[in-house]
Amino acid sequence: MAAAPANTAAGAVGGLAAAFAGLAAAELAAAFVRPESAPLTAVGAAVVDRTPAAVKEWAVRSFGTSDKLVLTLGVAAALALLAAGAGILAVRRPRAGCALAAAVGVLGAAAALSRPGAGWKDALPSLAGGAAAAGVLYLLVTAVRRPRPAAGRPGASRPMDRRSFGRLLAVAVGASAVAGYAGRRLGAHGSAGATASRADLVLPPPALPAPPVPAGADLRVPGVGPFLTPAGDFYRVDTALVVPRVDAAAWRLVIHGDGVTRPLTLTLADLLARPLTEHDITLCCVSNEVGGPYVGNARWLGVRLAGLLREAGVRPPSQGGPADQLVARSVDGMTIGTPVETVMDGRDALLAVGMNGAPLPFAHGFPVRMVVPGLYGYVSACKWLTELRLTTFAAYDAYWVRRSWAQQAPVKTQSRIDTPRPFARPAPGRVMVAGVAWAQHRGISRVEVRADGGPWREARLGDADGDDTWRQWVWPWEAVPGEHTLEVRATDGRGAVQPQERRGTLPDGATGWHSVTVSVHA
Repeated sequence: MAAAPANTAAGAVGGLAAAFAGLAAAELAAAFVRPESAPLTAVGAAVVDRTPAAVKEWAVRSFGTSDKLVLTLGVAAALALLAAGAGILAVRRPRAGCALAAAVGVLGAAAALSRPGAGWKDALPSLAGGAAAAGVLYLLVTAVRRPRPAAGRPGASRPMDRRSFGRLLAVAVGASAVAGYAGRRLGAHGSAGATASRADLVLPPPALPAPPVPAGADLRVPGVGPFLTPAGDFYRVDTALVVPRVDAAAWRLVIHGDGVTRPLTLTLADLLARPLTEHDITLCCVSNEVGGPYVGNARWLGVRLAGLLREAGVRPPSQGGPADQLVARSVDGMTIGTPVETVMDGRDALLAVGMNGAPLPFAHGFPVRMVVPGLYGYVSACKWLTELRLTTFAAYDAYWVRRSWAQQAPVKTQSRIDTPRPFARPAPGRVMVAGVAWAQHRGISRVEVRADGGPWREARLGDADGDDTWRQWVWPWEAVPGEHTLEVRATDGRGAVQPQERRGTLPDGATGWHSVTVSVHA
C-alpha cells in the first residue's frame, strides 16, 4: 500500500532534516581531523578530480572564480534529493531508508580517502555524518509511523499529528544547528594559530630589492587596472574547495629526490634567514581564454629556488643532472611539475613568502608558494608548498598532466583590450583604446591595434618593468558613428608576433587576437 501523501511529505522533510543532522555531525568531527575531510568538501574535491578537462574549462569560463561555490551548491542539491528520497523510502521501509542515508556517509568517506595524502582519519567525519543521519531519520520516520489513540474511539488509532511531528523535527534541527555551529567554531579555533602566525610574521627586507616601478609603467587610463594588481583582486584558480590555513610555525619544506646529494628540511625561519629577492612577475593561468581575466601582476618576495637546489646538490640536465622535473606538492596533495632546466637557467624563480609588501594571503599560498616567470601556473605556481621532489618527466605525471594538459607550458604572447568594453557605446571622436600585453621572460616590444580590419596602428607602450611583467598600452582612435570591431596583437621581445589563429586553452594555453565590438552612437 502506498504511503499517505501527508506521510510522504513528512518523510521527505524528515530526510532533509536527517541530512542536515549528518552534515552538522560531520562538520563537528572534521574540526578534530581537518577541514578538507568534511563530506561536502571531500565529495566536491573528488568530483573535481574526476571531471574531464573540457568540463572544467567550461566551468571556469561560465562561473569564473565562483566555480567552487557552484560545485558545492551542486553537491548539496544532489545530497538534498538523495536525502528526501531516503526519507520517503523510510516511511514505508525504515531499514532501507536508513541504510540509504548511511550509505551516503560511506560514499563521503570513500571520497575523502581518495584525496591525495589522505589518511584513515579522513573517513571519520563522513562516517559519523552517515550514522547521525541514519539515526535521526529512524527517529523521525518511527514517529511518523507510530499510531496514537483516537480521541473518543476506544481501540482506534490515528497517525501522529503535525504539531507533535513538528516539535520533534524542531528538536532535531535545533540540535543539528548547535552541533554544526560548534564544529565551525572549533574549526575556526583550529586555524587560529595559522591566522596568528601570519599576523605576527614580519618579512625581512630583501637583500636584492626590486627597482621602483617606472613612473610611466602605469598609463592611468580609465578602464585599465593598476600596473601592480592588489592581492584582493588577484585571480585565483585552483582545486582547493577549502583554502588551506597553514601555521607558519609548523610549516616544513622537504627537498629530496634524484640527484639530491644533500636532502634539505627547511622551516620558514630557515628560509627567511637566507637572502631574499624581490621581483615583479606577471602570473597567468593556462585556463585564461583570449582576452580573459586570469592574469595579474605583483611584486613577489622570496628565496631564489635555483640557489636552494644547488645547496641540495642538484645539477640541471644541461650539466649532467639526472632529474629534469621538479615536482612541487601542496599541503592539500596537489602536484605541479616544473622543468629543472627552467628554474635553474638564471631567471628569478622564487619560493615566495611575500606579495606586494605583505606576507602571502592564505588564498595565494601562505606561508610559501612557488613563482616562476615565463611558465603557466599549472606547471610552476604551487601554493601552500610542502615538498619539492626531483624526478623525471618520463617517470611521473603531475596532477594536471594526468588530466590531458601538456607537460611543458611556457606562457604564450597575449594582448587584451580592457577599454572600451565589448558592446560599449562610446561617443564619436577620440576614444582611448587601451589594455595590457604580456610575454613573460621575453617581454613586449610592440602592440598594434586596428579597427574594422584596416591597417595596423602602433600603440603607445607604458614603460617596461623588466621582461617578466605585462605592459600597458594605449591607442587613440578617432571613432565615427556605427558598429566597429577593434583588434589587438603584440610582438614579444624576441620579435615574434602573436599568432592570429584562435585555439582553446587545452593543452597548453590559448592563442589568437583579442577583439571587441562597439557601437559608436551618433
